[in-house]
Amino acid sequence: MVTASQILVASNRGPVSYTLGEDNSLTAKRGGGGLVSGLSAIGPDADAVWICAALGKGDREAVRRNDGRLPVADTGDQRVRMLDIPAEVFADAYNGIANSVLWFVHHLLYQIPLEPVFDSAFEARYAAYEAYNAAFADALAEEAAPGAVVLVQDYHLALVPGLLRSRRPDLRIGHFSHTPWAPPDYYRVLPDGVGAAVLRGILGADRAAFLTWRWAEAFTACCADVLGASVLSTDGELVVSYEGHTTRIGVHGLGADADFLRERSQRADVAERMATLRQQIGGQGRKTIVRVDRTELSKNIVRGLYAFRRLLDDHPEWHERVVHIAFAYPSRQDLAVYREYTAEVSLVAEKINSTYGTADWTPVLLHVKDDFARSLAAYRLADVALVNPIRDGMNLVAKEVPVVSDRGCALVLSREAGAYAELGEDALVVNPYDIADTARALHTALLMDPDERAERTKRLAAAATALPPRKWFLDQLAALRG
Repeated sequence: MVTASQILVASNRGPVSYTLGEDNSLTAKRGGGGLVSGLSAIGPDADAVWICAALGKGDREAVRRNDGRLPVADTGDQRVRMLDIPAEVFADAYNGIANSVLWFVHHLLYQIPLEPVFDSAFEARYAAYEAYNAAFADALAEEAAPGAVVLVQDYHLALVPGLLRSRRPDLRIGHFSHTPWAPPDYYRVLPDGVGAAVLRGILGADRAAFLTWRWAEAFTACCADVLGASVLSTDGELVVSYEGHTTRIGVHGLGADADFLRERSQRADVAERMATLRQQIGGQGRKTIVRVDRTELSKNIVRGLYAFRRLLDDHPEWHERVVHIAFAYPSRQDLAVYREYTAEVSLVAEKINSTYGTADWTPVLLHVKDDFARSLAAYRLADVALVNPIRDGMNLVAKEVPVVSDRGCALVLSREAGAYAELGEDALVVNPYDIADTARALHTALLMDPDERAERTKRLAAAATALPPRKWFLDQLAALRG
């Protein structure tokens, strides 16, 4: 008999993934991140369960062998129920709607003269998104004890709170958005019925939370504009009332896990990567500009490379004196637009190196294979960190670099990153579309006095770690219970 749970978390990706070997063996790999850290913070006696989706063949086989309830030996003693949603339904919901529509709307990524086109193919994919959300709502309704607290995560599951409310009105439901939220004029790109359904879905929650007030206010503006909902400010908290239900709005700016990062960055494998990077940088006293990103369209990697090229054009004194370490880890390569973007990043980097490089100076060191230890090594070596997204819910790289930097690091930061709300005062802030502006900021950052850089880094690190993952999670839990 399965014990009903008092605390439930729902997210597309779970805390563990499986690889199916040629001998039919399953190998489990635990993930990291704020949710894993946060859920472990409540302790093993909290009757908590994590609902997630099977992402690949290994996950689906693990579901079949364990009736969906993963062995706690694989999950770090967390109770996890993994859903084997039909592969074609999952693909249409995840790639066809969540990542190709909702992500594009919230990050303002569409080339509006050409896209989006909402036709019969879209309608079929949206039906899959509805079915995918319904599968989560059904599982949560089955697993939840009377009056349980449910924390639903992100744009993949935007319909779940409303669906779950209709199934289990006794539950206390929260939804957290890890992305930005589009302003009303752009949000209305969505078909009217879909845009309204997504808002109604989230408003099924007792509390909807965001990474910054900017995104929270954009959401409430959409509720008012699209649904005609009432938005009030009560005791410093925004409240949305719609069709007899009230949803409180909260903000929790997820921070870096300082203890983990500092310990992990001092391990031997990081030291080895640092030695290799120093060798690749070459030269005596060369400075480094570091970026670490997935090749996600919103991360603005290509314009970052253009800005570095502009720096070399405008300031030839930096030739052979600075190296741009660019880690661009492939993301969503099953989507053609992401494959094309990844190829463009490599092409631009190659052109910079062929134009400016010398026998003993490679201006851009581009790495495309994910390596966390190497990322930490680059963080420690960085003189300048470049974080210039077109739009980003938060951007934890901006918060992680100051925490582990060895000598202090100047942060060049896009005003469109959620992290700007907390870090803007001590960063060099740029318009992410303006190549000249970004190049000037890189030049200023490279020239920054070491003492000023160290002081800024201390303040950046303090702000970056103010709400570490465990506190971020527990604060949401407390707010929902309160």
